[in-house]
Amino acid sequence: MTGVRKRSAVAVLAALALALLPAGGVATALPNTTHDQPTTSNNDDKFLELAIDSVAPNAVTTTSDPFIVVAATVSNVGDRVVDDVSVRMQRAPAITQSTQLRTSLQRDQENYDVTGNFVTVADKLNAGQKKQFTLTLPLRSSTAASLEISKPGVYPLLLNVNGAPDFGSEARLDDARFLLPVLGVPTDPTAPPAPPPDPDSTDTEPQPAPGAAVSAPTNTPVATTLLWPLADRPRLAPGQPGSLDQKVKLVDDDLATSLGKGGRLDQLVSALEFALRPNVDRDGKLAQSVCMAVDPDLLITVSNMTRGYLVLADKSDPNGATRDGTGAAAASSWLDRVRTLADTHCTLAVPFAQTDLTGVHLAKNAELSRSATVTPADIVDNILATTSKRNIVWPASGALDDDTATQLRTLGSTVALLPGNGVDTDTEGLPATPDLVRLPDVVAPATTDKADPAMHAATYDVSTAVAMAAVGTDPQTPSFTPARARYDLTQDSRAARLQDALGALSWSALTPVPDRTRSLLIAPPQDWGVDGTEASGVLSQVATLLRSGLAVPRTVDDLVGKQPDPRAFQLVYPQQAVDDASPDTIRTRAAEQATRIDLLSNALVADPNSDLTPGRFTAPLREDLLRAMSMSGRTDDRRDASDAAGHTRVGATTSALDGMFKSVTVLAPGGVYTLASEQSPLLLVARNDLPIGIKVKLQIDAPAAMKITDIGEQQLPPRGSRQIQVPAEVNDSRNLTVDVALTTPDGHALGDATTVSVRSNAYGKVLAIITACAGALLLVLAGRRLWHRFRGQPDPADEGFERQ
Repeated sequence: MTGVRKRSAVAVLAALALALLPAGGVATALPNTTHDQPTTSNNDDKFLELAIDSVAPNAVTTTSDPFIVVAATVSNVGDRVVDDVSVRMQRAPAITQSTQLRTSLQRDQENYDVTGNFVTVADKLNAGQKKQFTLTLPLRSSTAASLEISKPGVYPLLLNVNGAPDFGSEARLDDARFLLPVLGVPTDPTAPPAPPPDPDSTDTEPQPAPGAAVSAPTNTPVATTLLWPLADRPRLAPGQPGSLDQKVKLVDDDLATSLGKGGRLDQLVSALEFALRPNVDRDGKLAQSVCMAVDPDLLITVSNMTRGYLVLADKSDPNGATRDGTGAAAASSWLDRVRTLADTHCTLAVPFAQTDLTGVHLAKNAELSRSATVTPADIVDNILATTSKRNIVWPASGALDDDTATQLRTLGSTVALLPGNGVDTDTEGLPATPDLVRLPDVVAPATTDKADPAMHAATYDVSTAVAMAAVGTDPQTPSFTPARARYDLTQDSRAARLQDALGALSWSALTPVPDRTRSLLIAPPQDWGVDGTEASGVLSQVATLLRSGLAVPRTVDDLVGKQPDPRAFQLVYPQQAVDDASPDTIRTRAAEQATRIDLLSNALVADPNSDLTPGRFTAPLREDLLRAMSMSGRTDDRRDASDAAGHTRVGATTSALDGMFKSVTVLAPGGVYTLASEQSPLLLVARNDLPIGIKVKLQIDAPAAMKITDIGEQQLPPRGSRQIQVPAEVNDSRNLTVDVALTTPDGHALGDATTVSVRSNAYGKVLAIITACAGALLLVLAGRRLWHRFRGQPDPADEGFERQ
């Protein structure tokens, strides 16, 4: 951590005095000094910036060299020359509480009271120039300045840089901090020889020689479990329903780089492959401790990439131009390597796309909830051809509220992985949160089996998780980070943040607690931006703890299968988790579209001759909603991009559903439809442009003169049309207007309604009466004529008519 957070009063006063003086000097090159173009700083009180480049050794052991070497870079970020740039190393007391793993890095340099000597690293540093240097200091020494480290522990170290800016006096201008884990103290080569034994002494215990190596006690090793996340931010372009033959589209081709040689995901797998080799992990202890935590969304994306894929030219336009992706081969190779690891090592699925589980719960949609936490294990098992750990949920946010947890328990989750401050108890004086606790307020509905209806929570150390989250390209500050441990992580170099993580995960092993079983669940963030060096450094540190006896392996099964602490615990849902969650606008829109997906899915018809089932067709749309609520990037400087991506996804899913509902419609006849008789059927044509069959109902709004018979549900073929006969009875010869529409069986509108003009040859009641009367009159007249003829009387109607 840089000293700009806390400066001594001297430095601040010096800076204020300098700010009142005119800037001067021209940047010139110095021997052995690299430099950038001179820049002008708007922050006149910041002159130098110090960054840690490397620390050797990363962790001190009894076989290490008896000194520490720190490589660093000092840069002139001000607008004037700085003379007499000198640096010294300082140390604070060993950390005694877990919280100090983060808070000690914010203390003023006065708390780092063990100091070395100042060493000049540059006589002059012009504006914009930087200088690399190394600083070496003994861990302990009887003849020279040293760090005075004589016993194992985790020690905060600080590099303090002084200098004299133009027109000012010498002052402390910056500093950089990091943690140094000391697993054992090596021999002090400067120690005097041991005195000869006293022949008169009655002490039978051999006394250690002065400066002898000091090992950490291994009588109470810490049971250790390491989660190894394989996840990425959502990459599939939204609004793509399931298909058997179409290529998927990705929002960008960054995943090809990440999966390829030297990429982030490649290095995460490579580091694990190397660490688990039989000739490296000889006793198999690391293999027992590690469990891969895999995002099913990443697996779906990579699996689709292996078959060829397209990349959007503009990620904000899911329906825009595309180009061919370049990562099919890399995806295939990476997926095979992960399958190999999963075949013999612990694997569990994280929530789909690291989605916001509270947001999913608030959607009140059963299928969406199942897709978030139940289906992921099936996806992992199917793609990796393995059997993953079931009923374990690891929220990406590290927090659950009671309602969300209860829903998860109802869906079958029995254990939640949460930070130590994600649960609490009324018991006073509890030294630390137990590794497995019971949540009696979070229970599943009554079951017939003997399983505990209450959810359990396996807890991980907060400070360790926070330190792990800070490692890598995109340092994160998790929602569960205590307020006093929050600061600007970008002020620390990647090397310093890695050192902090190594110190944090070592602290528990180096800090025995009397009469208490110790355990450590190491939980990096799911979307972890580490490179190969950082990933290997973490694995190597855990392996070193296991080999040295400071730690023992503990499998995930052993962790979640033990009896929980007998005390009752409650969930803690911090305000920061509320602030970091997906926006309410995205949650609301996602809930609306989830309901529409269910309506459509319920109407679709499975074809036994086709692999495209209703579930496969609609699943990607439901998954898009989970991706829209992804927690990836929401606790670092990618938050705005995550919000934008979420809105784009929901919008694209909405548009895709609009198009699907409009793809099923009744066709307008294009003219007046004439019924041949009073009871002729009404012939309609319904069309389905979806690649899967669908059940529909006709909604007909006819005038009172037309009686329509309900024909119930009708099935339309995939990408085809069907003529539907609707029994109709018409008692009017006028032109009639009939409104026709299609709906799902649940009554949701499909397509656009159409209007049909109907003409009937039926004459109606009045004309029927007239016809009947005319017929009756004709019979009367005919009868009259016959009557007169039978009687031989002329018919009066024939008067005036002469026979020919």
